[in-house]
Formats: sequence, structure tokens, C-alpha cells
Amino acid sequence: MNIEIITGSPRTNSVTHRVALFLQKHLTATTQHQVNIIDVRDWKLPLLEKVFNSVENTPEEFKPLAERMFAADAFILVTPEYNGSYSPALQNLMDHFPKQSHKPFGLVTASTGAMGGMRASQQLLLLVPALFGIPSPYMLVTPFVDKKFNEEGELIDGSFSKSIDLFTNEFLWLAETLRPEMSTSYN
Repeated sequence: MNIEIITGSPRTNSVTHRVALFLQKHLTATTQHQVNIIDVRDWKLPLLEKVFNSVENTPEEFKPLAERMFAADAFILVTPEYNGSYSPALQNLMDHFPKQSHKPFGLVTASTGAMGGMRASQQLLLLVPALFGIPSPYMLVTPFVDKKFNEEGELIDGSFSKSIDLFTNEFLWLAETLRPEMSTSYN
């Protein structure tokens, strides 16, 4: 299965990105799935003027992104909380590729505060069905993210492992149930 982790913070020193790095390493080490990261900082998408509904109808500079979005079998959205919701940069990227019919989505929020992006997680639950995707109800809400993951995306708070395992197991169950031809055994 081809899983794209979309990290939605536009900030240069994003602490949210640490979770995306960890999840990529973790899923790559524990499954046979292809796991990549799409970082909103790497794509200077303009504010939405045109929806990209195929690779062919995508401007040349964004075709590599379109190829990855359309080829993805599943997504994990990783976002900080911005004013009680997910990041505008994540919204803008998803607005360019709105029809992700029947694709599973894992939802991850992160914050340096105690709530861990809880309000953003609830907003993501509204976004994914609007994209025609299917959200996993088991979200990874990450409070004090800067105390849980270091800059290289390594887990430094072992007590958070149980939450990670629950999230990844339930996301993979959903993804492999929706796409049984993509199932692989776990290492």
C-alpha cells in the first residue's frame, strides 16, 4: 500500500513535523507498505484558483505532487492547531485535490500545549468526509509534542508508545480493510 503522510505546518521549525517523521520511520519499520511524507513547506501552492482533478490537468510545477496524491492508497494528515482548527496550509493543499473517494485517512494533531490539538482533530473529522475519504475514528492527539519527539522524529517519551500503537494499528486495520489487495503482513 502507498501511504502518504501529509505534514501540514508551514513553519520552518515545525514541531508537528517531528510526529510525521516518527510515523514514517515507524510504519516503514513495522510494515511492508511504502510510506512517504508530503510536506506543505515543499510546495508553494497558490490560494485555490483551480482544482487539480487529474495529473494531466495539473500545472507542470505541481505534477509531481499530483502524481503522489492520486497514487496514494491512504493518507495520514498531521497538523498543528491553528485557532481551533487545522492549518490553512493543509486546507489549501487538500482543496487542490478534493476528491479522495473511499481512501482511508489517519488523523494526527500536535501541540506544545496540554490539549494536543484536540479542537483541530474534531475539525479534521469534518474535512475528510467532504473529501469523500473515510477517517479512522482512532486519532493521535499529541499534547506537549516537543516533550514527546525530538527534532529527528525520535520518540523521547516512552509513555506515549501505547497511543501510537493504538493509532497505527487501527489506521492500518481500516486501510487494509478498505484496500484488501494492498494488505501486507507486519514485521
